[in-house]
Amino acid sequence: MKSPVTLRPMSPEDLPAVNAIELRAHSHPWQPVHFSDCLKAGYLALVMELPDGELAGYALASTGGRQADLLNVVVAPEYQGQGLGNQLLEAIMALVADQADELYLEVRASNERAIALYEKHGFNRVGLRPNYYPAGRGREDALILACSLPAPGA
Repeated sequence: MKSPVTLRPMSPEDLPAVNAIELRAHSHPWQPVHFSDCLKAGYLALVMELPDGELAGYALASTGGRQADLLNVVVAPEYQGQGLGNQLLEAIMALVADQADELYLEVRASNERAIALYEKHGFNRVGLRPNYYPAGRGREDALILACSLPAPGA
């Protein structure tokens, strides 16, 4: 990515653009209400904004009891492969580290690019959810990944 990006908290005004990215990026996208519910619940939510104001991606995580769940990390398809997913993941992990010791996520077993990114950031496979995701034909397994987070200020 040649232009610098800005990472900032997601706001309700961002939801139409977030939904548009979600629809382009996934065969089985979240519904718009999922994003607004996450904001209402106070989940950690970031957007990645380009200099022209366009959103290139977003990330959402929930925390509780020193544990966190990474709910969604998405880069718009037209901006994938430029290191933005790496930037976005690092930013949400840094935010989560202030509130949690461990971070968990589910990822489609077929999503090799995402799995490689997560493993690069210290995630390890800790479980499997059979038939978790809807797929083109039936259902697809989810891998459960987890990583330990550095103590705040470390």
